[in-house]
Amino acid sequence: MKSTTLLIMAAGIGSRFGGGIKQLEPVGLHDEIIMDYSIHDALKAGFNKIIFVIRKDIEADFRERIGDRVEAICRNAGVEIDYAFQDLNQVPGEVPEGRTKPWGTGQAVLAAKELIHEPFAVINADDYYGKEAFCQLHDWLVLEHADDAIAMAGFILKNTLSDNGGVTRGVCNVAEGHTHITDVVETKDIVKTVCEDGTVGAEADGIVLDPESYVSMNFWGFPAKEGCAPAYLDVLERGFQLFFEKDVTVNPLKAEYLLPTHIGGLLRDGKCSVKVLETKDMWFGVTYKEDKEAVVQNFRRLIEEGVYQKELYSDL
Repeated sequence: MKSTTLLIMAAGIGSRFGGGIKQLEPVGLHDEIIMDYSIHDALKAGFNKIIFVIRKDIEADFRERIGDRVEAICRNAGVEIDYAFQDLNQVPGEVPEGRTKPWGTGQAVLAAKELIHEPFAVINADDYYGKEAFCQLHDWLVLEHADDAIAMAGFILKNTLSDNGGVTRGVCNVAEGHTHITDVVETKDIVKTVCEDGTVGAEADGIVLDPESYVSMNFWGFPAKEGCAPAYLDVLERGFQLFFEKDVTVNPLKAEYLLPTHIGGLLRDGKCSVKVLETKDMWFGVTYKEDKEAVVQNFRRLIEEGVYQKELYSDL
């Protein structure tokens, strides 16, 4: 069986609402945070290496809050843990004066480039994806694929919306047969609507969106030949150079190098194919403080239904 890595982008964790990593409130019965559930599901699916991408300044707090605990669990399971550090100064040029905003998810993956020598998947640290997505991505990664192949866990738009405000999603166009996407467009401020009959809809800037559309939740898979690094990493690095030469010149303080935007560009140029691995699981996340209670209740329900043990890692 091939080795497979899960890359967890956690550089921004704990900062969304002005708190630190140690202040992250639990969502499980025993102080678990959302990331615990992703790690658990990845281990159950068969991933055997986990890389945390964090900022150097949160390393001590991160290890105290989750890293050391998870490392002990993974050690017993024969799973390797490693760390990469995303830094504002890790760029192919000069950092614009006054720039404080991180460079985005594309740069987060590049921060771990030297640590990845096998097929890998990437997720956001603060999103819950469900067990099915991890199994599907892992099983796809251990197969042989062309260098330009990519896989995406395809969530249904209506299952990823917040009751408390707008969200940003990579909205996908899907080829006939719904097996591959032909484009992905990062779409901001998508709000949930509810029709008179109770069905859920969605719109952005007054434009009605198809609530059954596939969306990217930044759960991507990238294959690699045996003993080789994934070809996508070199493509991503070349794209970062172009991004810095073009986008940063136009918008030096706010331009971001985002995975959905980069992959969408590759699709439009015919330089990759993206397989959709559909999941009907509900996505959970705390986009707004008010979302937390619903997330907690959803995890309580999953525990009551037997999807997870009360002691999360006890079934490994």
